[in-house]
Amino acid sequence: MTKRLLLTALLAIGALLHVAADDVTYLTTSEFKARIFDYTANRDWKYKGDQPCVIDFYTTWCGPCKRLAPIMDELSQTYCDQVKFYKVDTERERELAGVFRINSIPQVLYIPMEGEPILLKGLYPKENIIEIIDEYLLNKPKAAGK
Repeated sequence: MTKRLLLTALLAIGALLHVAADDVTYLTTSEFKARIFDYTANRDWKYKGDQPCVIDFYTTWCGPCKRLAPIMDELSQTYCDQVKFYKVDTERERELAGVFRINSIPQVLYIPMEGEPILLKGLYPKENIIEIIDEYLLNKPKAAGK
């Protein structure tokens, strides 16, 4: 009986964790054009979204990408009502990777509601990513002492 109860509890926790990780949406090239920006129809950047967003360009075999993934999953929970989080597999979405000239990974695209996006190469510490989101995407004042 105790083993069955423990197994049921573990399955419930696993289901909750799976739901939590669903806040990061995987984008195809066509979904990018529909949700973010259609670079085939427009030359000037105009974000289509209703919230700022973060797009993680990655591959499944990349070590730094694997270290970034749980950070992005956690931040997608923290900012769930303020910022949308997306992932693009650069090996599957070669056209989109080419448009942004993704030649090393990970690279993260930060898209504010107004203005130009910024694309940063490499694995940044979680604290730096939070700072970028807070200051660049959400226009929060810089924290005291930084």
